Order: sequence, then C-alpha cells, then structure tokens
Amino acid sequence: MNLHEYQAKDLLRQFGAPVPHGVSVATVEEAVGAAERMLASGAAVVVVKSQIHAGGRGKGVFEGGYRGGVQICRNAEEVRRAAAHMLGCRLVTRQTGPEGRIVRRVLIELGSKVVRELYLAVLLDRGSARPVVMGSEAGGMDIEEVAVKTPEKILRVDVDPLLGLQAFQARRLASELGLGGDLLAPASKTMLAAYRAFWECDASLVEINPLVVAEGPGGEASVLALDAKINLDANALGRHPDLLAMRDPEEEAPLEVEASKHHLNYIKLDGNIACMVNGAGLAMATMDIIKVSGGAPANFLDVGGGANRDQVAAAFRIILADPHVEGILVNIFGGIMRCDVIAEGILAAVQETGLKLPLVVRLEGTNVEAGRKLLRDSGLSVIAADSLADAAQKIVAAVKSR
Repeated sequence: MNLHEYQAKDLLRQFGAPVPHGVSVATVEEAVGAAERMLASGAAVVVVKSQIHAGGRGKGVFEGGYRGGVQICRNAEEVRRAAAHMLGCRLVTRQTGPEGRIVRRVLIELGSKVVRELYLAVLLDRGSARPVVMGSEAGGMDIEEVAVKTPEKILRVDVDPLLGLQAFQARRLASELGLGGDLLAPASKTMLAAYRAFWECDASLVEINPLVVAEGPGGEASVLALDAKINLDANALGRHPDLLAMRDPEEEAPLEVEASKHHLNYIKLDGNIACMVNGAGLAMATMDIIKVSGGAPANFLDVGGGANRDQVAAAFRIILADPHVEGILVNIFGGIMRCDVIAEGILAAVQETGLKLPLVVRLEGTNVEAGRKLLRDSGLSVIAADSLADAAQKIVAAVKSR
C-alpha cells in the first residue's frame, strides 16, 4: 500500500525525522488560508505540491496544459492560482502513464533554501534477506539512473535485522555523504528515524528524495526530508489499523479495489485473455504459457488456495468489467480448494453474467472428476482442457477465431 507524501512525512515526523512544516488541504480556500498563515509568520515562499501516488510531479503536465505539479509561490494569490489549476484536475507524469491521476489534495509547505540535495532510502535486499540503507550524493535524481550510469555514487549499509541500524553505522554513512561537523548528528538522527519507520511500520520502502541541506534565516545549515515516499507491506496491514486508515482507494485501480473487497489478488494488464488461477506461481506460469502460445494475458488474478463459490463469481464479474477481455482461461489446481466447488462457482458466474466470450477451463486435483462432470453436464459453452498447454492453445485459438 502506497502513502501520499504528506502521510509519509507525518510518519517520519513521528519517528523524529526533520520535515518542513506543511498542511494537507482539499480545497482552494483551505490552500489560501494555510498559505496566508505561513506567510504571516514570516515565510518568504510557500510550496504547493500535488498529492498523487506517482513521482515526477514537478515536471508533470495537467490536461489543460498547466505545467508543474509542484509550484513555488510568494503570495496568497499565486497559491490560489496554483491550487485552482491542480485540485480536481488530471496530472500526467512519467510514472502515471498517459491517463494521469486526478489531484484531490495538495500539500501547502514552507519553502526551503536548498544548499545540497542527497538521496536516502531504506528497503529490503532480497538477496541477503536483510534491510539495507542506501545513500547517495545524487539526490533529486532517479536512483535507477544513478545506479546504471554512476553506481559508485550509491553507498549502502547492510543492517542486521536483530540489531537494527546502529548509531555508528548512521554516523559513518552521514560522514561518507559529506554531512560532517554540525550536520553529523541531525543527519544520523534522520537515518535512524527512517529506519525505525521502515521497521516498525512493516514498510517495503522508505525513501527520502531529496534529503537536503537547507539554509535557515540566520545562515545556519539544517537537514530536512524535503520529499518522502513510503510503501507499506500489504500483508502486514492487519496489525496496523492506523496505517490501513491512510489508504486512498481513489489512487488505486477500481478493479483492484473491488478485488480486494473479495480477498482476491488482481492486477490489470494490457492483453485480451483473462486468467483466473489459484496460486501466484501457477498464475505466473499461466500468463507465460499464454504468451508463448501467441496470446496476451489481460490480468493477473489469483483467487487463493481456499476460494469459495462466491469468490469465483466475483472474480468473473471483475474480469468481465475489463472491456479489453476477449476470452477467459480458468486454470485451477485443487489442493485445499475442491474442483467441484470451483466448477459450481464457474457455472454460477456464467449464468449470472450471461457470458458470451470463449471460456476454457482446466481443472486438476481434489474432486476433479466431479468438477469436470458438472461442467460437461451443464449444457453451457465451456471448453474443457486436459493440460495447461492444451488450455492455452485452445483459448488463444478461440479468441483469434472470434
């Protein structure tokens, strides 16, 4: 589950990381009011930042042609114009794709005089099965680009999960990033705070890009998390109801939101052959063999190992809500799941939806003969398959012959 920037900063602040003062608002008048209070308190500039689950906002373009999802403003009238151009409008960035995202909230934040930009992140290294803290002097850039062109600029600290990030490790990384002297203590404190947020929130990523050295009104230097991104492990949200409350379904694909209500794992893809499978590994194999057979999968849909009739029917409704689907392949291996129960769900879904698309079903496992008999005796247009390869070839052929 992804968080908005303002939510990520609120979490980092709770763990002791320094973040600029900011207010999240949903209307133009709220934006103007927040900006006026900041300007009245002595701020020279405020920043209006679009809140969507995507990067590249500063270089993004709104549908009407307005450029920049991040705007620096010097007075309340500039804030009003910026917020009016952003709120309720669709912002297209390099990460959103051409469809863009509608901006429903903006963050009004105190401006900072930036001296240096750095990169800091905490994530899981799946190779070592340990958390890793990454830092780079190439802040404000795509870290993937830095990794390819100048990998020597990326520093890393492997963390023992039993001990956590140690203070000496944070100080060493800060020093290697050139954050010595008076900046050493606040920089290392920020790194420790980012790690605590990662660990205690069961995050998969905590990213501060850029982590900046900012100059204060009196010329003093400070460390600030100028932008922040946090991704949470959805499998751990059951023990974090406070974090789950931060979920923004408006930022997620509607079909994926609907699937989650039925405890189904669904991801829309660009093809035209829908898949309904039990088990993530089997789902990946099914998509691969569709591709090898000359087709293109329209989705990843894992109904899980214990799906019931109602979940299967819901899965069909979600599949058919995608207008690009021209055929459906059901591939079920019944272990805990019984094939006759799956067959009942398939037939109920076909009758309920009045399915007209080609449907190929491959069943194996517990009560498989009973399941196959239900499909044969149904009188409905269901194409049976004996193997995964056979199923893929049949659905590809059926779709091409439509």
